[in-house]
Amino acid sequence: MLEQISAINAAVSNFIWGVPAIVCILGVGLVLTFRTGFVQCTKFGAAMGNTIGKLFSKDKSSDGSMSPFQAVCTALAGTVGTGNIAGVAGAIAIGGAGAIFWMWVSAFLGMATKFAEVTLAVHFREKNEEGEYVGGPMYYIKNGLGDKWKWLAVLYSLFGILTVFGTGNATQTNTIVASIASALTNFNVIDESNMGTFKLVVGVIITILLALVLLGGIKRIGSVTEKLVPFMAVLYIVFALGVVILHIGTVPAVLKGIVVGAFTPKAFTGGVVGSFIISLKKGLSRGIFSNEAGLGTGSIAHACADNNEPVNQGLFGIFEVFMDTIVICTLTALVILCSGVDIAYGQAAGAELTIAGFTNVYGNWVSIFTAVAMCCFAFSTIIGWGLYGSRCVAFIFGTKSIKIFYIIYSLMAIVGATLDLGLMWAIAETFNGLMAIPNLIALFLLSGTVVKLTKDYFSRQKEAAAK
Repeated sequence: MLEQISAINAAVSNFIWGVPAIVCILGVGLVLTFRTGFVQCTKFGAAMGNTIGKLFSKDKSSDGSMSPFQAVCTALAGTVGTGNIAGVAGAIAIGGAGAIFWMWVSAFLGMATKFAEVTLAVHFREKNEEGEYVGGPMYYIKNGLGDKWKWLAVLYSLFGILTVFGTGNATQTNTIVASIASALTNFNVIDESNMGTFKLVVGVIITILLALVLLGGIKRIGSVTEKLVPFMAVLYIVFALGVVILHIGTVPAVLKGIVVGAFTPKAFTGGVVGSFIISLKKGLSRGIFSNEAGLGTGSIAHACADNNEPVNQGLFGIFEVFMDTIVICTLTALVILCSGVDIAYGQAAGAELTIAGFTNVYGNWVSIFTAVAMCCFAFSTIIGWGLYGSRCVAFIFGTKSIKIFYIIYSLMAIVGATLDLGLMWAIAETFNGLMAIPNLIALFLLSGTVVKLTKDYFSRQKEAAAK
């Protein structure tokens, strides 16, 4: 039975994350890029100032919502995860260094896509019975396209609910357990004889912490993510930059390998990766999977922001993709490619390849850092996806179902900590891809609204500056 489920899921997943779906995601990204006048380039400075400039701001939201910066941190919490560490390693191993070039391409177009998602989410959001802002693809489908499209919004929410328990929780918890176990095993603190008990204890601890955060409501979620996300990002960037600086002499050759290898991967992989199609597919799919531009999930968090300017909040979406893929994924790639670690091209690889890059440079003690980084990345992802799941559940079943969902979602961490999740991960990844279909349809149909809102906002900004 499990083999049949696995075979069916593999067939669906290969199509969802195959060339046709990637072309659709990139096609919508191109449409939005051209129609907004390359907003990710022309307004990049505004996006950076709008986000980094708020890093040390003490501004708080005026009601039960999040501040704009808390919203972007919550969105980043959902996107900046283990995929930035394991996903990049897998892309390089299967697609060669050139896969990173195609990740950059997906990020460039993804900035416009995420900008549109966030802008629409804030523009078409509502307030629920609790007085909180709620929005995201299901709301801009319903309110932007009309009631006749509500079935598409329900479909998106359903796929979201089916995705969160696997992609958002169980697999992330499993990563936390594996990283902590690896560090403790290196220092002979635990061994295989008590591994089962250790996993259960960690699962219970994560469940308690997660419940405390999620049941505290939207304000507590925002408060935790605005502290955790900058901390984990800075910590990881500092250690990764250390690897790059210590191997600065190899950087030019590595960058050449990324660019040239995107079109002739066999020249840099000993002939193992012979097709640039493989490099392109792996780079694009991993880039999309990492920054989630096209899936619409991040816009759910952005819709909670205490910000009445949709386009202003949309600029945070540009920063989100830039930070996730251009900064963190690129640094991960440089750690792997500059450190001299052996790469078995053509074979699947994950976080262990990235960890090997760090240990090659710093020694085994750095396993403590990698454990902390993986825990922060994974736990923040669990929180972010918890919010996404609650909004999807509430859209279909009402706000009274949220606390029940949070309890079940928190308990899922115990399952993730103690069981083998190979099939669950594969199924969750398929539903993750299915979420993109209704969202891409809505983005394409509402692209004119994005253009109108963008022109209006920057016209008002220009007039205000001229006074």
